[in-house]
Amino acid sequence: MNDESGNPIWKNRVESWKDKKNNKKKKVAKNNKTEQAPAEIPHEQQMPGDALMQQPLSEIVPMSRNKLTPYRAVIIMRLVILGLFFHYRIMNPVDSAFGLWLTSVICEIWFAFSWVLDQFPKWSPINRVTYLDTLSARFERPGEPCELAPVDFFVSTVDPLKEPPLITANTVLSILALDYPVEKVSCYVSDDGAAMLSFESLAETSEFARKWVPFCKKYEIEPRAPEFYFSQKIDYLKDKVQPSFVKERRAMKRDYEEYKIRVNAMVARAQKTPEEGWTMQDGTPWPGNNTRDHPGMVQVFLGNTGARDMDGNELPRLIYVSREKRPGYQHHKKAGAENALVRVSAVLTNAPYILNLDCDHYVNNSKAVREAMCFLMDPQVGRDVCYVQFPQRFDGIDKSDRYANRNIVFFDVNMKGLDGIQGPVYVGTGCVFNRQALYGYGPPSMPTLTKSSSSSSCSCCPSKKKAELDASELYKDAKREELNAAIFNLHEIDNYDEYERSMLMSQRSFEKTFGLSSVFIESTLMENGGVPESVNSSTLIKEAIHVISCSYEEKTEWGKEIGWIYGSVTEDILTGFKMHCRGWRSIYCMPPRPAFKGSAPINLSDRLHQVLRWALGSVEIFLSRHCPLWYGFGGGRLRWLQRLAYINTIVYPFTSLPLIAYCLIPAICLLTGKFIIPTLSNLASVLFLGLFMSIILTAVLELRWSGVSIEDLWRNEQFWVIGGVSAHLFAVFQGFLKMLAGIDTNFTVTTKAAEDAEFGELYMVKWTTVLIPPTTLLIVNIVGVVAGFSDALNKGYEAWGPLFGKVFFAFWVILHLYPFLKGLMGRQNRTPTIVVLWSVLLASVFSLVWVKINPFVNKVDSMEIAGTCISIDC
Repeated sequence: MNDESGNPIWKNRVESWKDKKNNKKKKVAKNNKTEQAPAEIPHEQQMPGDALMQQPLSEIVPMSRNKLTPYRAVIIMRLVILGLFFHYRIMNPVDSAFGLWLTSVICEIWFAFSWVLDQFPKWSPINRVTYLDTLSARFERPGEPCELAPVDFFVSTVDPLKEPPLITANTVLSILALDYPVEKVSCYVSDDGAAMLSFESLAETSEFARKWVPFCKKYEIEPRAPEFYFSQKIDYLKDKVQPSFVKERRAMKRDYEEYKIRVNAMVARAQKTPEEGWTMQDGTPWPGNNTRDHPGMVQVFLGNTGARDMDGNELPRLIYVSREKRPGYQHHKKAGAENALVRVSAVLTNAPYILNLDCDHYVNNSKAVREAMCFLMDPQVGRDVCYVQFPQRFDGIDKSDRYANRNIVFFDVNMKGLDGIQGPVYVGTGCVFNRQALYGYGPPSMPTLTKSSSSSSCSCCPSKKKAELDASELYKDAKREELNAAIFNLHEIDNYDEYERSMLMSQRSFEKTFGLSSVFIESTLMENGGVPESVNSSTLIKEAIHVISCSYEEKTEWGKEIGWIYGSVTEDILTGFKMHCRGWRSIYCMPPRPAFKGSAPINLSDRLHQVLRWALGSVEIFLSRHCPLWYGFGGGRLRWLQRLAYINTIVYPFTSLPLIAYCLIPAICLLTGKFIIPTLSNLASVLFLGLFMSIILTAVLELRWSGVSIEDLWRNEQFWVIGGVSAHLFAVFQGFLKMLAGIDTNFTVTTKAAEDAEFGELYMVKWTTVLIPPTTLLIVNIVGVVAGFSDALNKGYEAWGPLFGKVFFAFWVILHLYPFLKGLMGRQNRTPTIVVLWSVLLASVFSLVWVKINPFVNKVDSMEIAGTCISIDC
């Protein structure tokens, strides 16, 4: 393919560059001439268009000073109090419990460091508003072609038995029914498991879309995922004045139920794979019968020609993709699948923007893409924007959100803070990318990196290490500049021999970076997207299969500087970090109606394993060359508060070590009768009171400007402890074993079935090794409280004062782990009677045993016992 058509394509591209340059010169000359001549068009006729172009598509809404100024003041005050607190703690050691005191001080210093990393990136939170009417008026003028930018959607799935095809189908249907011009939408479904079930279900989905899409657009229903639309418990007649709506809705619901039956029948058949493998309708074996050894597959279900709905209107494109898998090749899981989609979409449609979704995240707001375009298509804002990130929202979670599945504090507090710096981090789904940013290019407005600016950007590194980092950054920037320069240097070609030589050099440079596909390389140079005119459309599918082959990424920059970055299971954090290091910024978009909604694991074990996977990815980044502690200093393009935020994303799992130690200290103090704090003076009491008050005030003021409820904040605090002493702890050890010793460990999960229908999954207990540390902490602290009260009963009233401080810290641990206890044995919103009975019984037994044994009574000297025995008159 490259030998036959590579050179002609490249020549045509060079010719188009030269034509573009000549047209630009003519345009500049024409503008100069126009400036000298008086305008013939009346002023009043020019104003509407000019005013329309000057109207903003979005605006930043800063936080009110009444909310932000007290918030910042409390942060500074808390920082000062922390300094005074640590001065007191270090200068007043507890000699009787020196080991416990030293451990507690080290833990407290780490907690303060973690707080700084988490708090200061929230220094300047902002909100944003979009103007969809202005966007439509500017780019969708009546009687003129629509100028809205095309978008390629990526939907990823692996195993249809774990990720039900019906859920993926709802996501696809919600994309096809978007409120966006159909010719501008292309949906790519990546089946990384090469399952015939996924292929067949997508074929059924494409047929059902012919009925579903016109129904959604005719009545403007929300959401446009049928499963979630029909399950809404609302008055669906509200605001629907058309008399035919009720009849058509009933017919559509019946059609959807029949469609579900067909898909579920496929799932039932797929439960047992035939010995000879799956066979297609024409009798040939399914190419993906061996999931680890199969060719690449591309199938266009809905395309430009012939894809019409029931009303005869055009439908968006729907394309199935399964990349090639062969033994001996590293496939890089989801990141590799996303990069394959980048190349396939560049060859087939090449939209300038890419929106990726998980298979269980459907479009909840049909205008979501328009919201993103208010930023990306704004000439003032969009030039330096690498992606627009939407918050994640979820269905099917219990009202109390026992395990903080919604992550409200992160999405409504932390991400708003980051939006005021350099932009939110990429969270893996619900994100609209600028394709040029994925190709490793820097933002258009970023000046070229110079040696002097590089050498002055990092003053905190040792000179030798600093020089190495600067040299590395200079080299990487030189490679990026080489890619950019290769485009523009060809404009100045006059001599034919130099023309041929420069053309060859630039083509080789691009091939080393992007791979051996001239069609794909040409697409990367088209900033506004579109398929190159010089490409024969009949060869596009063949070229699409070529770019998803196993060997395509070998000796290229894919996964290193281009596309989704390899090296961590949390490739999303790494990919966004690399873009911010190049000088791009990102945007956080929170429309009133959530743009996307997904499914979250609501039972305890699944939630902990989800958190374990995230934390493991952070540890992998910490141990890699992309660690924010030392990567990306050369250009000075990553802002310091943004760097603090990225450092926080990779060091937070290590908080598990001091956290588990700090949760054990109260129980040890109660069992041994010692304490980590000496007798408090008046000054010490004021410091402790000031610290607690500053912590409370910080939380209250955050709630005030973010709109988060106090229940969400408390749930987040509880799960920070639960996840910290379980999943994060295992992630740290697993990460070190994997990165340093090459040992990949898995934790066994066994399921105990649930009995309840509603939120039944919430009550399932999947016993796993991750549950052991928090269970141990709960038992130890409960035993410690019982032992402390028993000891105080023995010693009298003077022992109750010191007991209060010890019990306070023990109850702090128990309260934070209470949702974990309910997850093990509880039901929704109530503590089971059996837990109460066993707790009372165990407390009584331990109290009686403790009083009887009394282990803290001084041991009698053996010499004294011997003397007593001798003096007895036998």
